Parts: sequence; structure tokens; C-alpha cells
Amino acid sequence: MARIAREDPVQSNLRWNFFVNLWDISFITLGLSLVSRETVMPALVSQLTDSKIAVGLIPAIFTLGFYLPQLLIANYSERLRYKKPFVAFVGGLGERVPYLLIALTLYWLAESRPTATLLLFYLFLVTAAASAGFATPAWFDMIAKVIPVQRRGIWSGLGHGLGALLGIIGAYFVGRILASFPFPRNFSLLFGLAFVVVMISWCGLILTREPPSTTVKERVPLSHYLRQLPAILRRDGNYRRFLLSRSIVQLGTMAGGFFMVYGIERFGVDGRGVGLLTGVLVAGQAIMNLLWGVVGDRRGHKTVLAGASLAMSVAVLAVWLAPSAAWLVLPFFLLGAYIAADAVSGLNIILEFCPPEDRPTYIGLTNTLLAPLVTAAPIVGGWLATVVGYQGLFGVALAVSLVGSSLLALWVREPRRRLAVTQA
Repeated sequence: MARIAREDPVQSNLRWNFFVNLWDISFITLGLSLVSRETVMPALVSQLTDSKIAVGLIPAIFTLGFYLPQLLIANYSERLRYKKPFVAFVGGLGERVPYLLIALTLYWLAESRPTATLLLFYLFLVTAAASAGFATPAWFDMIAKVIPVQRRGIWSGLGHGLGALLGIIGAYFVGRILASFPFPRNFSLLFGLAFVVVMISWCGLILTREPPSTTVKERVPLSHYLRQLPAILRRDGNYRRFLLSRSIVQLGTMAGGFFMVYGIERFGVDGRGVGLLTGVLVAGQAIMNLLWGVVGDRRGHKTVLAGASLAMSVAVLAVWLAPSAAWLVLPFFLLGAYIAADAVSGLNIILEFCPPEDRPTYIGLTNTLLAPLVTAAPIVGGWLATVVGYQGLFGVALAVSLVGSSLLALWVREPRRRLAVTQA
């Protein structure tokens, strides 16, 4: 065993690292489901303001905060022989503590100063998102070091799936808490519980046994580093096609953040209904996480993302045609399927476009280039809902989503095939 550990620390620590990182993503998935950006946060913002654009700002602010820092930090991440200390600090302090601050803000200010509460909510949300964005290139590079490519799909699917299964139980308590406690104590309690759970997940992160990176790039001035990036786009046509297709797919999600508000306004969905639909959402994630993980490992992550985009199209159509609140079960399940696919394959596919030493750069470049459209999508959705109503929003979102899924399925080649040829 000692000889194996010296020769291959990845294999000798694989079971341990698989388990502790399963612990990490399972509990952070559970924690975030308690304050879901698709159900709980829109319900909260609708209590603080009547503005539909304000609801659209939830995914926009989170996306902008999460995606934009990644390219700036990728150059630094590539120079770290060990990624875990940086990830543990930023992920522990910046990504998780804001949920506690939101809980305290809601408890003390929501009734007397709703506008100030809303602004502070956005501030803490973007802080959590930006911290996650700063940590992501280094974190996923660490994951790529400790979990082989043939196991990443099932690891990601199993971890997010377990988190979502726990989230089904959590959704029951979401409904009970929202219905049993008055505003704003109900939402404050949810964010406080979410903070406790995501800190439990952090314990798994810090227990990772990370080997040193075999290749560490030398320090490059940021200006020189940024000037090198256009060459990546010029030399890889399939990567360019992936970015364009993925951008359109993300734009097609513009209606997802309005499913819950639409249900509240049209069908009178109450606190228990919010909890029930949150349960349906996380059930979709739980079931589809496992399925997407297997599909990603066996058929490639492009297949997963294309299938998820089609699921989003059907979800928008189902909301559009829903005659009663009961019909919202299907679109929320499919929305959960889309979120699961994004969690399983959104980062994993990026690793298959590049050599190991360039992983942080590709992750940062991809997410930074996607950021403008992903950020604009829910804001455009809020504007459409205000100007032409929800029916117009759903019609535009459906058309864009179908275009994106078609391009991703038919125009982009599976990058793993080239990766296999290169490694051979």
C-alpha cells in the first residue's frame, strides 16, 4: 500500500476524497435548497416589493457575481501548487457567512425598512456569489486532481442527488416554516438554517487530501495573461461553437425565476404551496442528478446539457399552458432537471476542452464570457413580464430555448472524443 500511495496518491486516496467531497456538495446542495433561488428567494422579494424586475435581479445578481471574478482569479489559481487552503478560506468566509447576515437583516429590518432590507439582501447575495466565483477555478482544479475523469460525473450526480434527496425533507420544513411563522421571521429562520447546513458542508471540503499539482505555471502579469486569451478562441472552433450555443441556452432560462411568482399571482400559491413546489424542484434535482451523472460518464456531458435545455423548453411550455396550480408540478420538476444537469455537467464539460494545466483558465474564460447573457436573461425576463405580461415572456423564452438546445445538440461535437485521442 505504501508503494501504491507513493506512485499514485490519487488512487490511494480516491475513496476518502470521493466521500468527503460527496459530503461537501451534498450538504451545500441541501443548504441552498432551503433558500432556493427559484422558489424561496422570489417569494421573499415579492414580500419586499411589487417590482418584477426586482425578482429578475435575483438570478442576475448571483450570476454576475459568480461568473465575472473567475477569469481574474484563474491566473492566480494556476500558480497554486495546493488549491485547498485558498478554496477553504474564500468558500468558508465569503461564500457561506452572507447567508447568516441575510438572516439577521431580515429579522431586524424587514418590517420597518423593506427597501434597505432588499438592498442589503442583494449585497449579501452578490458577496456569496462572488466568493464562490473566486473559489471555483481553484476548487474544480482540485476536484480534477483528486477524482479521475471517469468518476467525476457519478461523483457530481451522486453528491447533488443526495443533497436534493435531503432537500425534499428540507422542503417540507420550508413549507411548515413559511406557513407557521409570520413574515419576516419565517424567512429569517430559513436563511439561518441554510447557514448552519452550508457550514456542515465546509467540513467535508477541508478534509480533502489534495496532492500537489504536477505542473504549476510561472507568474504572468495579468495584462499579458489576458492578451493570451483570444488565441484560445481562435484555435478551437468547437469551443467557440460551444460558447455560442451555451449562451443561447442560458438566455432561454429567462423565465425560470418567474415560475413561482407567476404561480403566486395567478393561482394564489401560499406558503405551503411554496414548500411543496420546492420539494418538487429538489425531487427533480435528486432523480435527475443521478441519471445525468451516469449519462455524463457514459455518453458525454454535451448530451446532458442538450437534454437539459430541451427539458427547460418543455418546462416553459408547461407553465405557459397550466390551467391550475396543480399543473405547476411538471415545470418545477423539469426546472430541477435543468439545474441538476448544470450542476453535473456545466463545469465538467469545460475540463474536456483543455489540457490539465489550463483548467482554471478555461473555467474562468468560459464563465466570464457566458456572464453577460446569463446576467441579462432574468432582467430581460422581468422587463418582458412587465411590458407584455407573463404570456409574452413564456413565448419568447420557449423560442430562444429551442434554438439553443438545437445548436448544442447538432452543432457542437462531443469534446471528450478529442480528449481521448490526445491522451492516447
